[in-house]
Amino acid sequence: MQRPTKPTRKSARRTPPIRRAAGWLGPVVVIAIVAVLAILARPADKPAEPAAGTAAGGAAGGQTENPFASLARRAANDPLALGKPEAPVVIIEYADFQCPFCGRHARETEPKLVQEYVDKGLVRIEWRDLPYLGAESDDAAAAGRAAAAQGKFWEFHNAVYAKERRVNSGSLDEGALRDIAKSIGLDLARFDTDRASAATEAAVLRDQQEATSMGITGTPAFLVGDTPIIGAQPYKAFKQAIDKQLDAK
Repeated sequence: MQRPTKPTRKSARRTPPIRRAAGWLGPVVVIAIVAVLAILARPADKPAEPAAGTAAGGAAGGQTENPFASLARRAANDPLALGKPEAPVVIIEYADFQCPFCGRHARETEPKLVQEYVDKGLVRIEWRDLPYLGAESDDAAAAGRAAAAQGKFWEFHNAVYAKERRVNSGSLDEGALRDIAKSIGLDLARFDTDRASAATEAAVLRDQQEATSMGITGTPAFLVGDTPIIGAQPYKAFKQAIDKQLDAK
């Protein structure tokens, strides 16, 4: 049986503009840019340390407000979030569905975070799309949004990351995405319509611009409350950042 023709989407989302300044987020992002770029120099296998001037790290011997607090959306019933909106710590995750390190995090670290913190109401995880590895990344991001529209984003997320996939190899092409959608029980006609919609394109672009405005150009990247963590760091790096913030509250 021949598959339906792939929905046509505008190409504007393919390459999001990298803004020179993030005036739309105000002074918060100015601090965020410094914090994130500083942490990028840290070796990938070294646990993250709180950025200077953050609530966990302090400044001049005192504590300041979380510079990333306004980035947390905390929207009730957000299908791209796990955990209570009022959780003390929010983890914002910028990820690409083709990224092998994002997959490693999803398989090895995230389940522990959910069990130890999210399920206990201590942490909320908010997903952000940052597709940058090619056409299949763009298509998968749109497909994830379409799954979210039917309340099954995390089922889609888990299915995509269940195994390692070669980048732009066809493992997340049109047929593969529809097979995943079918396997998690999505209405395929609605799935096709939603992933081609202007609203989906705008939502993904918003996330991309948020990330690039802070200098985040690769994945995975995390804002764990007030602490940037770059790369698929081990569970202990997240635990250290979360526990320090919980202890300070």
